[in-house]
Amino acid sequence: MKLKTIGLAALLLCSIQVAQAAPFTVSDIRVEGLQRVSAASVFNAFPVSASERVDDRQLADAAKQLFDTGLFEDVSLARDDDVLIIRVEERPSISRVEIDGNSQISDEDLRKGLSDLGLAEGQVLQRASLEEVQRQLEQLYQSQGRYSASIDASVEPVDRNRVQVNINVNEGNVAKIRQINIVGNQAFDDETLRELMQLEDRPGWLFGWFSNDEYSREKLSGDLESLRSYYLDRGYVNFAITSTQVAISPDKSKIFVTVNVDEGKRYRIDEIGFAGDLKIAESTARSLITAETGDIYSRSALTESAEALRQKLGAEGFAFATVESVPEVDADSDTVDVTFLVKPGRRAYVRRINFKGNTTTQDEVLRREMTQMEGAPASTDKISQSKQRLERLGFFRQVDVETRPVADEPNQVDVTYNVEEQPSGSISASVGFSQTAGVIYGASLSQKNFLGTGNKVNVGAQRSDTYTNLNFGFTDPYWTLDGISRGYNLFYRETNYENSDISTYSTDSYGGSINFGYPINDLSRLNFGVGLEELSVKTYDDTPLEIVEYVDSQGKDASSYKLTASWTRNNLDRGILPTAGSYQRVSLETAVPGSDAEYYKLRYRGQKLFELNPDWSLKFASTLGYADTIGNDPYPFYQNFYSGGLGSVRGYSGNTLGPKTLGPAGGSKDTLGGNVLLEGSVELIYPFPFIEDRRSLQTTVFLDAGNTYLTECYDLPEGYESNCESGVRLGDLRYSAGLGLSWLTPVGPLTFSVAQPLNAKDDDESQVFQFSLGQTF
Repeated sequence: MKLKTIGLAALLLCSIQVAQAAPFTVSDIRVEGLQRVSAASVFNAFPVSASERVDDRQLADAAKQLFDTGLFEDVSLARDDDVLIIRVEERPSISRVEIDGNSQISDEDLRKGLSDLGLAEGQVLQRASLEEVQRQLEQLYQSQGRYSASIDASVEPVDRNRVQVNINVNEGNVAKIRQINIVGNQAFDDETLRELMQLEDRPGWLFGWFSNDEYSREKLSGDLESLRSYYLDRGYVNFAITSTQVAISPDKSKIFVTVNVDEGKRYRIDEIGFAGDLKIAESTARSLITAETGDIYSRSALTESAEALRQKLGAEGFAFATVESVPEVDADSDTVDVTFLVKPGRRAYVRRINFKGNTTTQDEVLRREMTQMEGAPASTDKISQSKQRLERLGFFRQVDVETRPVADEPNQVDVTYNVEEQPSGSISASVGFSQTAGVIYGASLSQKNFLGTGNKVNVGAQRSDTYTNLNFGFTDPYWTLDGISRGYNLFYRETNYENSDISTYSTDSYGGSINFGYPINDLSRLNFGVGLEELSVKTYDDTPLEIVEYVDSQGKDASSYKLTASWTRNNLDRGILPTAGSYQRVSLETAVPGSDAEYYKLRYRGQKLFELNPDWSLKFASTLGYADTIGNDPYPFYQNFYSGGLGSVRGYSGNTLGPKTLGPAGGSKDTLGGNVLLEGSVELIYPFPFIEDRRSLQTTVFLDAGNTYLTECYDLPEGYESNCESGVRLGDLRYSAGLGLSWLTPVGPLTFSVAQPLNAKDDDESQVFQFSLGQTF
C-alpha cells in the first residue's frame, strides 16, 4: 500500500502532525485507532466528507477541530491514493477516583465538585482538569484559614487505556490569629472595638478551647462591617476602613491582622426633609421618623425610619416603593442634613390571589380569610394580615406569601400563598394516657377542618379511669359570609372521682347547646350560647361530709338552663405552638333562674408572647376564675375550679390544690376545688438543640403559680367542726419551676414537664414528672 504525506507544513502551524499532499478529491475516509469513541463521533467533529476537494489548510483546520474535542491525545492524517486516513490516539478514560485525607469536606461534596470539573468515573481524562482541581481545592481550604493545605492529584494507569485518579488531601491546620491591630482609632479604644469582632487574637478562658482565634476570610469581612456599622451608628458619617493587611507567618500557622481606619468627625442631624413623590401626608411621614434634629447621626435609626416609610407606602398600595436616606454633610458645622428620597412607583393592584399546597383544604376556606382582595390596591399590611389569619387557623404548619409582578403589566401583581398542611384532627380509634385521667381510650372523629371545609366536627366516645364521655359537636365558622358562626353540641358524661385525687363522688350528666359567634374585627369576636344540662350526683361511703350535706339539702338531681357569652381576641402568630402575639378570652356561664342550681361562672384566660429573636420568646400567661350563686343557696361544688397538674401549676398532682375537705369520719381528705381560681406562669421558650423544625416542637423553662379558694365554706352535718378557711389569701399561692416540652408527633401530641414545687405544704401532693400522650392508629 502506498501512503503519501500531505499538508505537513500547514499542520505544523497548528502543532499537529499531518502528511504533505497537493489538493485532491476525497473518495473515502477511514479512521484508525478507535477503542471507545465511536466513528460517528469522529465524523461529526471532522468537517470534511467524501467527494469533497480539500487542500493543506482545510485538512489542518479539520484535524485541529477534531483534536479540540478533547477526546484524543494525538490526531494525524495520512493518504492512501484518494482515501483520507484519520489516525487517532484516544485519551484515557477515568475508571476510578480515589479521595484520601479529607475530613472538613465530605466525600460526597468533593465528588460533586470533581464531577462539575469533568473528573468523574467514565469521563475522558483532561490533564488541565487536574490542575484546576488542585487550584480550586487549595483556594477552598484557604478560605477556611487552612493556608498550609496542599492537594496532590496523580494519575495511575490501569488496563484498556483507563486510569485511576488519586486525590490526596493534606488539609493542614487552621491558621491561628496571633495579633489584631486597629490603627487610627481615637474615639474608641482597642478593647471596645475588638469586642465587636468575632475573630479573637488571644486564647479563651479555658485553655483556648472556646476561643475564636481561627482565621476566616468571611468572619473578617463580617467584623469589618461590624466596625463600620458601629461608627456610622454613632455619628461618624465619613468613617472609612482605609486598608486591611493579613500577614501569614512562614510556617503558615499564624495570622497577623491589621485594620487601618479613618474615623473622621462626629456629626449631628440638622434638618430632615423629603424628596421625590411622597404620596402620603408629610405629617404622617414625619411621625414614622424616629430621628430628630440634634440627635447623633445613626445609620441604623435612619434605615429603620426608611423601612417604616416603605411599609406605609406599601400599605397604601405602592408595593414597589423604595425609600433611601441620603445624608448631606456640612463639615463646617459638624452637622448632617438627611433627605429621605421616596420613589413610590406606580400603585399596584392585585390581579390574582393563588393558593398552593392545600391538598385537603378547599380554596374557599383560605380565600375567606383574605383581607386583601383581588382587584384592590396591593396593601403589604393586608397581605401580611391575611397570612397571619391563615396561620391562626391551625390547619397549616407553615404559611409563606410571595408577591410577583405580572409580566407586561407594571401596575399589577399576583399574590401566592404557599401552605404546608398539618393534621388538624383524626378519624380513628385512640389510646392515650394522662396522669390526671389515667388510661384514655375510645373512638372518635375530631376535625377542625372537616373534609377540608373549615368546619369543626367532633363525634366520639371516650373512657378513662375517671370519666366516660359521648359527644357530638359541629361548628360552621362561616355560617354567613360575614363570618357569623353557628355550632351545636350534644353530650353525655359520667364522672367518677372515687380513685382520683379529687374528693370521692360521681356524676351523670347529659345535655346540649347551640351557640353563635360574631366577628367584631379581624382579631376579636363575640360568642353567645344557650343550653340545657341534666345532672345527677352519687355519693359513696367515703364521700366527704361537705358533699353529703350538700346533696342532703339540695338534692342529688339538678336541671340547669344555661346562657353563655364570651369575648375573644386572638393576635397570636399561629394557631399551634405560637411564639409571638397575644390572646385573651373572657367568658360568662350562668344557670338562669328556674334552674335547680342557679349560679354564674366568670373566667379569664390570657397570654402574651414577646419574640426576643427568631428562636427565643418570653411568654406570660394567666387564668382567673370567679363563680357564685344567684340567690342564697350554696354554690354547686361540682362546678368548682380545680388547679394543679399539666396546663395549670406543674409539679403538683392534677386537681389537688385548694381547700381540703373532711373525710367521712371528719379527717382531712382531698380537695373540693374552689369558686375562685388564680393561676399564672412565666415561660422562656428556647430552641431545642439539633432540631430544625421548631413549629412542631417547643421547649420552655417556666415558673408557675396558682391555687383555688372558697369565698364561703360549705356546711357540715351537725356535730362536725369545719377546718375550712374562706377568702382569697395570696400567701397561699403555690409555686413551681421546671422544664417543659410540647411535641406534635406524627402519632399524636406529646406534652411533658419536669417541675419542682417551690413552697409545697405538708398536705400537698407533688409530682415532679408529668406527661400526657395521645396516639391514633
